[in-house]
Order: sequence, then C-alpha cells, then structure tokens
Amino acid sequence: MSEALVLCRFLHFTVVLMLFGAWLFRPLLLKGEAPELDRHQARLTCWLSAVALLSGIAWTLLITASMADSAAAAFDPHTVGLVLGTTFFGQVWRWHLLINAVLLILLFTPWRSSLPWRLGLSTLLLATLAPVGHGAMLDGLSGQLLILNQIVHLTCVAAWLGGLLLLVLILRQPTEPVAAVLRRFSGIGYALVAGLLISGLINVRVLTGQWWPTPLFSGFALILLIKAMLVLAMLGLALFNRLRINDCEQRMETLRRSVMLEWLLGIGAVAAVSLLGTLPPMITA
Repeated sequence: MSEALVLCRFLHFTVVLMLFGAWLFRPLLLKGEAPELDRHQARLTCWLSAVALLSGIAWTLLITASMADSAAAAFDPHTVGLVLGTTFFGQVWRWHLLINAVLLILLFTPWRSSLPWRLGLSTLLLATLAPVGHGAMLDGLSGQLLILNQIVHLTCVAAWLGGLLLLVLILRQPTEPVAAVLRRFSGIGYALVAGLLISGLINVRVLTGQWWPTPLFSGFALILLIKAMLVLAMLGLALFNRLRINDCEQRMETLRRSVMLEWLLGIGAVAAVSLLGTLPPMITA
C-alpha cells in the first residue's frame, strides 16, 4: 500500500505542478499568437486536470486505507467521510478536490480561454498541496510559516517544471526566435532557482534541525541527496544552454534533447519528493 501511495503522490504532484507552470509561462515566453501551440496546450491541460482529479481521489482512498489499517476501508463511505471531515488532511483535501473539479469543469466551458481563471484555480490547487505531508508537522505560527515556505517552494518548482514542458512544446514548432524565448525563460529562471534553493534549505533546517540531515546515505537524507543531485544536474543543463544561447538556432536538435532531459530530471526530482513525503525527517534539534 505504501508503494501505491508514493506512486499516487508522484502522479498527482507532477500533473498539478505542470498545470500551474505551463499556464504561468505561456504569456511570459511568447508575446505573439501561436494557435497550434495553444491547441496542443489546451488538449494537454485537459488531460492533466482529469488525471489530477482521479489521482487526488485515489490518494484519498489510499490515505483512508492507511489510517484505518484496512484496504477495505478505502471503499467504505463512512470511513472516507470521517477522514475527510475530522482529520487535518481531510479538511485540506476536500477543498483541494473541489478546486480540482471546478478547474476541470471550467476547461469544458466558454471560460476555458480565460487565463486569470485557469491560473487562479491552478494556484489554489498548488497551494492546497503545501499542508499535505511534512508541512503539517508543526502547530501554531511555526506551522503556518512552514506551510507558507512550502507554498513558495512548490511555486518555484511548478513554474520551472511547467515552464520546461511549455518550452519543449515551443521548440517543436517555434513561432518566435528561439534565442529570445530562451532569454525570457532563463531571466525568470534565476529568480525561480534562488527561491527554490532558499525555501528548500529552510524546509530541511526546520524539519531536521540541521542544514543537512545525517546519516547521509540512509533514509530521508539519502532520498534528499538524490533529489539535490537531480536539481544540480538540471542547473548544469540550464547553464550550458544559457552559455550557448547565441548559436541555439544552429543546434536545434541538441537543444530539444537538452531541454527534454532537463524536464525529465525534474520529473525524477518530483519522484524523490513523493517518496520523501512518506519518510520521517529525523528531527534532531
């Protein structure tokens, strides 16, 4: 059951992050019209929203089974209702699922072309992920500040990862000079990386009592190390592409592969985060 929960967390986190980041970066990366890209993005985000809702429901059932220590409890409406109505997870998650359902419905209405609606709902969807997992470990003001920091961290990750997904789509059929698009992306990327690193270090410090947990090669610390290595590899690829930006038009195929690899490394980092959320952070202070 724990393996299914990790897989469900990974799937749900991934699609929610992609939704927010892709919608956020659309007006930032492309200044003109791109009908073909917008059609692809609209179709993709409909699927992502549907997968988010289904995986969110599955997450609810798996948590219910875990709390009741019985797989059958996941299909008992009364037990599911107790989890959603009386636990902290449930009180946050029922709003999360409702926002997800409203977002999916929106995408099949005439308001689907409204970026403020899509971005607003996806922001709420992302924010309601923050209290789930280690974000709920502390009470009072400390807990609220930890959740706020987690929102900042998730926002930076979502923008970077969803922006890379959009960049992959743009590079398939560029409608504007690629160098200009890459400069816009990298310009915003500096702020995202800074926010990601600072908020990530704050999370580690608060949850473990150290700037880096020990022992280094076991449990929580090992998965955190793998995540950090994946992020560093992403930064290395991003820096390489930034330094070679002037000749990007001459190496389009290499550029596409590089951006795709960077995106896949990001997916790997999300997988590590999905596992981290199920492990004790080993607080020592």
